[in-house]
Amino acid sequence: MNPATPAIFGLPGGAEWIVIGVIALLIFGRRLPDVARSVGKSIVEFKRGLRDVKEDVDVQARLDTSSGGRIEGKTSDPAETPPAASGTPRDNSATSE
Repeated sequence: MNPATPAIFGLPGGAEWIVIGVIALLIFGRRLPDVARSVGKSIVEFKRGLRDVKEDVDVQARLDTSSGGRIEGKTSDPAETPPAASGTPRDNSATSE
């Protein structure tokens, strides 16, 4: 911060945070418990979703390792796999500009 900048533009100190908190409590007093409750429920739901995704990944990893790293219905022979459809031609000389 530039030393010539007045202190009024700095971050609020301890007393200022208390005043801001009191004003917020006066304005949002009745709704704060509901807001805090919904934020808590959102955090719990987010953590539950993360846990479910982690379990799905772990289960899939165990299935992949138990099948020898081979996914059912897939072959590892490149001659038997069809070419991927990427939407672009493989030979760029055949395209017209």
